[in-house]
This record gives sequence, C-alpha cells and structure tokens, in this order.
Amino acid sequence: MITVTRLNGSELMINALLIELIEETPDTIVTLTTGKKVIVKESASELKQLIQSYIRSIGVLAATQKIEQTEGP
Repeated sequence: MITVTRLNGSELMINALLIELIEETPDTIVTLTTGKKVIVKESASELKQLIQSYIRSIGVLAATQKIEQTEGP
C-alpha cells in the first residue's frame, strides 16, 4: 500500500499493485484496475518512486531481477 494525498488534504492508502494508469492533466489522476479513479496531489514521478519503493519492500522487484539474471542464452 502507498499513501497519497487527495486534493482536499486527506490521506488515502491505495494498493500499488492495482494501479493501471497515472495521468497528469495537470492534476494527477490514478486509475485502478477496478476502474476507480483518484485525483491526488503527488506528481506522477513522486508516485513512481512510491510504487518502486513499495515493490522493493515486498520483494517483487528483487524476484524479477533474479529471474532475469538466471535466464541465459
């Protein structure tokens, strides 16, 4: 889960694995795989960092990198 801030200042935790699309129009709109959309204060680059940090914390990134390293010609 990552914590984001709605435009009214309230914080919201969303499941980073359910994020399908992030748009800046100029507000940042996060679309989830469920179809729900959330407008947040964070920029797309900030969200990218939050998502990468979350993925690292649960070990998904390390697992995918290990698979790539062991696969060979």
